[in-house]
Amino acid sequence: MATAPDRRPPSIDAVAAQRWARLSPGDASPWLHEEVGRRMDERLQWIKAQPRQWADWSPLRGGREAHARVAQRYPKAQGLLIEPEPDLQAATARAFAGVAGAWWKPQRWLGSGAAVPVLAQVPEGGVDLLWANMALHMAADPEALITQWHRSVAVDGFLMFSCLGPDTLIELRTLYAEQDWPPPDHDYTDMHDWGDMLVHAGFAEPVMDMERVVLTWSTPEAALAELRSLGRNLHPRRFGGLRGRGWQGRLHEALERLRQPHDGRIALTFEIVHGHAFRPAARVALAPESAVPLGDMRAMLRGRRP
Repeated sequence: MATAPDRRPPSIDAVAAQRWARLSPGDASPWLHEEVGRRMDERLQWIKAQPRQWADWSPLRGGREAHARVAQRYPKAQGLLIEPEPDLQAATARAFAGVAGAWWKPQRWLGSGAAVPVLAQVPEGGVDLLWANMALHMAADPEALITQWHRSVAVDGFLMFSCLGPDTLIELRTLYAEQDWPPPDHDYTDMHDWGDMLVHAGFAEPVMDMERVVLTWSTPEAALAELRSLGRNLHPRRFGGLRGRGWQGRLHEALERLRQPHDGRIALTFEIVHGHAFRPAARVALAPESAVPLGDMRAMLRGRRP
């Protein structure tokens, strides 16, 4: 199922994306997600706002250690776990259940070992901080997800997110093109387009930046195993069926060409996009009749109080 050409990004198979979203990530969050979460957490030091309530979107894949870092940074704030996929809610609850002595468990900073609630959506009124680590690039409809995030952030609250950018796996794409194979992954959206979508959804003052991370492996098997933990190829023109051992052997031979001369390890680039934006108070356009969501109306009324 190809995405309509006027959508961004234009190369996501929505059915495949939904299937990936329901797949359990297993017992451990991907190492890259945890590392990106650590770098996201460092960026929070530049934001003066102190949330009273915050929510972690899809925390199983976003990173358990990353969640604990945010909980440690805001020890007085109430933390929520948001898992929109019903199939993953039980696994999320188990993964974040209190375990004595585990440094990365959020209960260590939340006190008394009480379980963090696992919800399908953010409660009405939103949270002061919505944390979404490495989720946006795998969404079936990223623009709709950003709109949902906007509804989940309270007025004057902020969104903090990360995702993969266009230069991700550029070496692998070149290899596939040289072999005349279909694309190895879907197209990733540029950070400037993400900024435009944030503004279109109603966010204000979006700040975007990017960095490149190079991961290396000793063998093709190790590289492919880690790639499988990070996601799936959502391109509509990906291989349509299973490949045999002969093709796998050719893939391994191709990956061998990515070994770096200085250390002999296979290297792949990941472009990491970081972004944050605030939700301002709603403005009502002058018109004979105007429809305003009840939550926005309450926020506007609160803002007028002396």
